[in-house]
Amino acid sequence: MTSAHHGHEHGSGGHAGHSHGVTADADRRWLAIALTLITSFMAAEVVIGVVARSLALISDAAHMLTDAVSIVLALIAMRLAERPARGGFTYGLKRAEILSAQANGLTLLLLGAWLAYEAVRRLFDPPEVAGGLMFYTALAGIVVNVAAAWCISKANRTSLNIEGAYQHILNDLFAFIGTAIAGLVVLLTGFARADAIATLVVVALMFKAGYGLVRESGRIFLEAAPAHLDPDVIGDRLAAHSSVAEVHDLHVWAITSGQPALSAHVLVEPVADCHTVRRDLEKMLQCDYEVSHTTLQVDHARADVLEVRTGAAADGSHCDAAHGPVHRDEPHTH
Repeated sequence: MTSAHHGHEHGSGGHAGHSHGVTADADRRWLAIALTLITSFMAAEVVIGVVARSLALISDAAHMLTDAVSIVLALIAMRLAERPARGGFTYGLKRAEILSAQANGLTLLLLGAWLAYEAVRRLFDPPEVAGGLMFYTALAGIVVNVAAAWCISKANRTSLNIEGAYQHILNDLFAFIGTAIAGLVVLLTGFARADAIATLVVVALMFKAGYGLVRESGRIFLEAAPAHLDPDVIGDRLAAHSSVAEVHDLHVWAITSGQPALSAHVLVEPVADCHTVRRDLEKMLQCDYEVSHTTLQVDHARADVLEVRTGAAADGSHCDAAHGPVHRDEPHTH
């Protein structure tokens, strides 16, 4: 969770609900269709890859296995994320989707490392490869992966979980295109090393996609601010409100992909209505930054604190005793 201190502060917990407009049943249906396409073709490709002695085909089949696993993980994570918050899990199991996305990223990186090793080995000692069989199988793989990618593109890709499964299939599509080109080269020229070269190109794509998924899921686990939200900019916007004297203890993080959250301690002018200010700030956060999960503690600033305005620690007297004690921190005044 990213913390910042800004000049102007209020207190009062405002907690808005979420409405994502996502049809989970439709998402699951598209994922299930993609899973059926992939597993059916994968079984046939393993046999053909062994017969053709093509590492590119075998690597494509292995990649399709991770595609299938990623979709299964996505389906399981979607079920878990739908469970209501209870007991010690105050956010429910929404981050099960992020675990799934990180697992997808890690499998891409690990599989890419193994395929890179095998491809380099084959560059030095290339086996005979059945180029024709390799070429036509890859063409069939392109058709299957285009269909599977289209199915998943119909689901809610704002979810990092579904995006992880989509990236797996998209990389597999690129892999089949590379394999088809390599197969055609082998068929026309007999250059067997084209198989290993195509595999290395696919490995580079796998590393890129895998790193992206691990990085994005890691940001959520470490409670960093979402990449598109700058806490300093948001803090300045909150502090710019005409009735706000100071904002500190600002935190911005993501509960799961597409669900940013924010909390802050805000001090308002002694004559201001802290409840009205809180509602104004929550509306601004929702409309301008799409942050609907907010907790704002709004307090009245003491008059002597407002007179100083030097950036030293500010003390707030609560506008209503029912709001609870003031949280002291190191504020930044504007």
